[in-house]
Amino acid sequence: MKFDILTIFPEFFRGPLDYGIVRRAREAGVVEISVHDLRTFTHDRHRTVDDRPFGGGEGMVLKPEPIFECVESLGVAARDVRSNTRESVVLLSPQGGLFNQDIAGELAGLERVVLICGRYEGVDERVGAFLADSEMSIGEYVLSGGELGAAIIVDAVTRLLPGALGNEASAQQESFTRSHHPSKPKTGLPGAPGSAAGAEGPSSTCASGGLLDYPHYTRPAEFRGMKVPEVLVSGNHEEIRRWRRREALEKTMRNRPDLLERVLLSAEDKEFIGEMGLEGRQ
Repeated sequence: MKFDILTIFPEFFRGPLDYGIVRRAREAGVVEISVHDLRTFTHDRHRTVDDRPFGGGEGMVLKPEPIFECVESLGVAARDVRSNTRESVVLLSPQGGLFNQDIAGELAGLERVVLICGRYEGVDERVGAFLADSEMSIGEYVLSGGELGAAIIVDAVTRLLPGALGNEASAQQESFTRSHHPSKPKTGLPGAPGSAAGAEGPSSTCASGGLLDYPHYTRPAEFRGMKVPEVLVSGNHEEIRRWRRREALEKTMRNRPDLLERVLLSAEDKEFIGEMGLEGRQ
């Protein structure tokens, strides 16, 4: 898979993409990441990438010319035929839809993703309307630019690619990984064959099934008087599975009850919720 990142600060990515899973995936050829300086696609002596908006207002806005020319130089298919090429152009913007694990899974099914990093007060509207396939935000807050968001998307998607993790099952066992809820349509990104995350849903003793992750413990079994729950050292895999699922439900209900509306709850899940006296909080 290939990522192309468009930015006016290419040096920003020298750190975030050079460590951990992303670095190993790049070295193994699982993912290719290219960072493109938008100033290279300007045509004035000052290498101007921004301008004041028509109609007045505070701040500056990224101009459309460098962004269009940069994307076109990459050989990306025209927007109206991208669904046949498994490519997608994404504009990072506070006005975009919220990025989540399902979208990460859909992006992981593509062959190429172009990430446009917004800056200043925003980006000329023609970029979102006529060039990008979608706008994405990593949260309900405003950052100085899209670079942090792009790095987060690259990391979240890369770890879902085959060969990126040492244990392929790990990606199926993490928070937010789930099967698609039948009443919640997929995002429909151009060229995306479907979510690569949570396709099989919860399994064995280790799976989130769309909930927050269950608690983890390691050695020593007792630390400063704090003991590991006995069920985890019992060797009873069915009881471990039930304990983990119940703990995940309780943590999700406490910290992110909204997630319960997006996952399929089994009869056992509903039983757990009933036992915890949490039915009215769903």
